Amino acid sequence: MSWDYDLVIAGGGMVGASLAAALAPLDLRIAVVETHQPDAAEQPSFDERSTAVAYGSRVILETIGCWEAISPQATPIDTIHISERGRPGISRIAAREQGVPALGYVVPNRVIGHAVWPLLESASNIELLAPASVEGVEIDAGEAVLSVAIGDSIRRITTGLLIAADGARSRLREALGVDASVSDYRQNAVVTTIATARPHRNTAYERFTDTGPLAVLPLDDDRCSVVWTVARETCDTVLGWDDDAFMAKLQEQFGFRLGEIERVARRAAYPLYLVQAQQQTRPRAVLLGNAAHGLHPVAGQGFNLSLRDVAALAETLAEHVDDPGGARMLAQYDDWRRADQKKVIAFTDGLVRLFTNPLAPVRGARNAGLIMFELLPGAKRLFARHTMGRAGKLPRLARGVPLV
Repeated sequence: MSWDYDLVIAGGGMVGASLAAALAPLDLRIAVVETHQPDAAEQPSFDERSTAVAYGSRVILETIGCWEAISPQATPIDTIHISERGRPGISRIAAREQGVPALGYVVPNRVIGHAVWPLLESASNIELLAPASVEGVEIDAGEAVLSVAIGDSIRRITTGLLIAADGARSRLREALGVDASVSDYRQNAVVTTIATARPHRNTAYERFTDTGPLAVLPLDDDRCSVVWTVARETCDTVLGWDDDAFMAKLQEQFGFRLGEIERVARRAAYPLYLVQAQQQTRPRAVLLGNAAHGLHPVAGQGFNLSLRDVAALAETLAEHVDDPGGARMLAQYDDWRRADQKKVIAFTDGLVRLFTNPLAPVRGARNAGLIMFELLPGAKRLFARHTMGRAGKLPRLARGVPLV
């Protein structure tokens, strides 16, 4: 084919860059179009926020070739502790019971970026166009024609496949004529880092409170990353508290499992929505990452689901290098990923709605469910396999098998 590139990835954040790194060994000419330089201070994808990387995602990143650079700053999660404020039910999931070195890892986003981008820069078949943006798309049966803004000029680029990985507010999703359903949880996630009197012992806490889910995740130096869900109408008040007031309120919600909260970093917040593209493939195009599905952070599944999409798409493309955007490739990828995506989205959304329901019968039922869950090892194993990304049909990269 006489395209300029076999494949163009619009969006060089964690998902888009991971796909490019996964495809680097294949005989494909690839362009990555990104609005920011990867090392720019304003690059939003690689900031100081942290991501919970499931064990299955670690295997994918290891097979791609970037885990070695990530691992020194990846804090393992040995145990997950699940509880509901004001209720006796508690459940724990331990890595040793699941036969894995860790259930997952907490990694600063900047660390992932610094590990993945060098793989792209060293690949002879990948061209990085940054700062640049895709401003227009025209599709026909044989190619996608892109108008790419680079500096003050517009460059016309043809490609066999466009990957739209440009985030939850994807302009390309709209340009491709794909509708998205948006469910507003009317919640904001307040994120920060804390230091506590007691060591976290590599335990991740998922606590359900009357304001919403609260995640306290282990970091290096015995710090913890906090994702605290609050009602949107109270978010400004929460952000307005001084350090002492914030720590006191957080202590009230979390309890004293880690002793007193001694220090807290600056706080930030972002609104929470469930975003689902009505289609994830179009002729000569695939939606990926938050452009395809944006999830509530309650179970830490967003990036991990997207990374499994990356691994499946990379494997499917490896089987269709002669026509990477052809109908057979698109149908094969769509069929493969549909069940996993639906399951994870339904689980995450259901968890949020279940644990924010204030009705007394529901509160009693979910607490009884937590107690029963703790007493049923089989249920815990099944839950752990899904949250670790080890269930269903696993792509080669998720099994530790290189594409070539």
